[in-house]
Amino acid sequence: MKFYRRLYVGPSIRNVNKIKWKLLTGRGQLGIYLISLSCTSDQLDIFHCALLKQKYFDKKALQVVGIAEGREEAIFLVQQILQDTMDAGMEADIKGYLQKTFTSGKGGGG
Repeated sequence: MKFYRRLYVGPSIRNVNKIKWKLLTGRGQLGIYLISLSCTSDQLDIFHCALLKQKYFDKKALQVVGIAEGREEAIFLVQQILQDTMDAGMEADIKGYLQKTFTSGKGGGG
């Protein structure tokens, strides 16, 4: 699992480092949703962190770009990511924008 350098974090998240540690060590967390780059033709995935407990879930390839408390907050973060993408002149290519900035460290984030 890799975390976006400029991780988008919901306003309800208090200790992002503790949440990241729990995600990496397989600890359960109520209400935590992740936003990741999609491995399919979709741009982003929003899912509850409990899915990481599933054996079929490929945690190694997961690129987390946002962490939120609740689904509504996750959707708010996706709107923020879209706005940052459009501000960068990349229209609606969210996945391309985040992949471009994933390693460079440039771009938005909260």
